[in-house]
Amino acid sequence: MREFDADVVIIGSGALGANAAYQLVKAGKSVIMLEAGPYIPRWKVVENYRNGASKRNWCAPYPNLPWAPNSYTDGYVEAQGDDDFQYVTSTLRVAGGSTRHWASACWRLLPNDFKLKSVYGVGRDWPFEYSELEPWYVKAEREVGVVGTADEDQSGQGRGHYPPRSAAYPLPPEAKPYMVQRMQAKLGPMGYQVIHEPHGRVSRPYDGRPACAGNNNCEPICPIGAMYSGDMHVDKAVALGAQLRTECVAWKFEQGAKNSIEALHYRKPDGSNTRLTAKVFIVAAHGLETPKLLLMNELANSSDQVGRNLMDHTGLSLTFLADEPLWTGRGSVQHGTIANRRDEPSRAQHSAIRYSLRNLVPNVDVTAPLLKQGLMGKALDDAIFDRASRIMNISTMSETLPVPTNRVVPNYDRRDAIGLPMLKVNYQLDSYVRGMRPQAYHDFANFLQAFNGEVIEAPTGWRNQYHIMGTTIMGDDAKNSVVNSECRSWDHPNLFLATTGVMPTSATVNPTLTGIALALRLADTIIREI
Repeated sequence: MREFDADVVIIGSGALGANAAYQLVKAGKSVIMLEAGPYIPRWKVVENYRNGASKRNWCAPYPNLPWAPNSYTDGYVEAQGDDDFQYVTSTLRVAGGSTRHWASACWRLLPNDFKLKSVYGVGRDWPFEYSELEPWYVKAEREVGVVGTADEDQSGQGRGHYPPRSAAYPLPPEAKPYMVQRMQAKLGPMGYQVIHEPHGRVSRPYDGRPACAGNNNCEPICPIGAMYSGDMHVDKAVALGAQLRTECVAWKFEQGAKNSIEALHYRKPDGSNTRLTAKVFIVAAHGLETPKLLLMNELANSSDQVGRNLMDHTGLSLTFLADEPLWTGRGSVQHGTIANRRDEPSRAQHSAIRYSLRNLVPNVDVTAPLLKQGLMGKALDDAIFDRASRIMNISTMSETLPVPTNRVVPNYDRRDAIGLPMLKVNYQLDSYVRGMRPQAYHDFANFLQAFNGEVIEAPTGWRNQYHIMGTTIMGDDAKNSVVNSECRSWDHPNLFLATTGVMPTSATVNPTLTGIALALRLADTIIREI
């Protein structure tokens, strides 16, 4: 009789959990992955999107189930915060997780992002430096198939080829869209550095995936599978012997001697419960659901930091019509960024900024206001053609700091179909984020000037970017953090957290590649211990 049901039980099958599962099962460990939602194949999502009316809700083509709601389900996330800003997010509960509908930006943090407190006197430091994670960034880039160029300074500070790398990107950059060429031509003389954005849409066949064909449908689903998503590593792990159990919602832990975790209980849609034992447990249930599960069980919270320190890249955006065609929508939905403000000395006073260039086919967005104006027939067609060719959106990816009052907790007043609490979020913007507004307005004015732009939407509203960090924060002191440098709970020696929630700084870049690098490093620790 086996002593344990598996060596490792992983709660969540998103990109982080699935990458950890693949490494563990490759090393001969037995693994059970639990997923609250179903497994839905790519072809079905494509059909759902094609046949659905909602073309800008990236969650719409995916299942939205009473026991595994997505973030657009009414009541799933009850948000409180500032009067001029409403917190929203866009998360999925399906096999493969929210990378099923991401845009696949795959940035590394900069060395100074790991030392924010030491260098700039604000926020927190990581318990290790960039050099510790750099080899794991290399491994993560290879697992994902990251397309990029190492010839640019991603800090925007004239540091040459930066950040330091021990290996080249796995794949070379694709052809440069016309929009990016025009941005470089017009903004370059003004001192703005428009550089390539590393991403997970392969530029040539890689790991069984076809090269990107420029469908420009990365969100909500790459129709051909050129773009990386977490289900790819789910499939790899299952092919090597990992078990995937779908529609299984983790809800209860059992503690044993020396605060170790002895067992986990999950619930099926019919209300039945199953108990699992393992040597090690990994919670990889996203940056909001992971702290919720811990708080439901009063786990890992001796520091009172579980669910606190919620960070996002909350910022501003500008939409304008250029005086020339830019033809956004060619190639990937994200291509190009303006890096100048990413690591300036002003980080000591206010949020760093990275400007993201939207490259999404804009026809849907420009048509609705034209219809409201009463345009029909050829006049409508001509106006759509003109506006779609000239419209441009630039948004700030703005650094936020870990503030304990920005938090997520279980919402015991709202429960799902199997009786488990939903989410309650409090999120407010402090003076550090709001203080970057004058700089953003100055830059937006320059962008408008360069293209003689006609403002369509002025930068007056704040919006977040669905990048969740800080909620299970990492540190070097058990008194003020949830996990140590290994992503291991300070309180429970066999409990690990594979989530971007462990990140103590948000910087200005999408956190997923960093999360995958941490998950690979975490898996290596477990492999050496069991």
